[in-house]
Amino acid sequence: MSKIKSIFSLIRVHQWVKNGAIFMPLFFHGKIFDPELFRNAAWAFLGFSLIASGIYVFNDLRDIEEDRLHPEKKLRPLVVGTISANFAKYLILGLWTASGLIFYLKFNSIWVWICVWLYLIQNILYTIWLKKIALVDVIVISIGFVIRIFLGSAATGVFLSHWIIIMTFLLALFLAFAKRRDDLLLSNATGVKHRSNIDGYNIEFLNAAIIVTSAIVMVSYIMYTTSAEVILRTGTNLYLTAFFVIVGIFRYLQVVFVKQQSGNPTKIFLKDSFLQIIMIGWVVSFGMILYLGK
Repeated sequence: MSKIKSIFSLIRVHQWVKNGAIFMPLFFHGKIFDPELFRNAAWAFLGFSLIASGIYVFNDLRDIEEDRLHPEKKLRPLVVGTISANFAKYLILGLWTASGLIFYLKFNSIWVWICVWLYLIQNILYTIWLKKIALVDVIVISIGFVIRIFLGSAATGVFLSHWIIIMTFLLALFLAFAKRRDDLLLSNATGVKHRSNIDGYNIEFLNAAIIVTSAIVMVSYIMYTTSAEVILRTGTNLYLTAFFVIVGIFRYLQVVFVKQQSGNPTKIFLKDSFLQIIMIGWVVSFGMILYLGK
């Protein structure tokens, strides 16, 4: 059981929640309850999650020595030795092979494969090189989320609004800047550079970047809900859901600046009850207006 727990920790199953972005095209276009399209999105979600897990293992293999110096990462399976490096290499091969079989058997769209290969190549380059370049690292992370929604669109054949692309990129950029701020605070507190690109950031820059991106996300969402194409498709009340978006962003800003806890966005969303209530409120209100208002 200990070995199985270590494997699940190594492949970061809890991070699969980020791949829920694959379902966004279906949700935003009122087709989340279409069984065939949902099934396609679910297969894409599973295949993509296996790719992402393989990348996490690949990253951990390369960062073992750096992770030894980190207060949290030093507990990762490869660092403490509960999983061997050789086993991790076979695990990567198994995860990526299983993912390839899923996409080969379930999809014949060239755009699906473009999304898959683009994400894989981008993240291999990120692990080896790009994460060492300040600013480039957060941009690459944000593009990864855009690739997720493009994959969801390609897998289901559902149109992807330019508004969704813009907001996804900006929100991911906001979260990435917040994470880098936490990395910098940790580095300043311990005197250890846990990231080689940390010299490319300072608190003033990251604070400004977080504030600017959060403001643009809020404005973009309001513009989306009041745009002509959305009003024509959903009615005039969708702007009311902006309440949850604005409150949710301010809550995250509170976590960043007051609680100083922005190191792991996924765990924050999974543990912060305030954010969970806001998220549920947004999903329910958006869904009622979009699906019941037709």
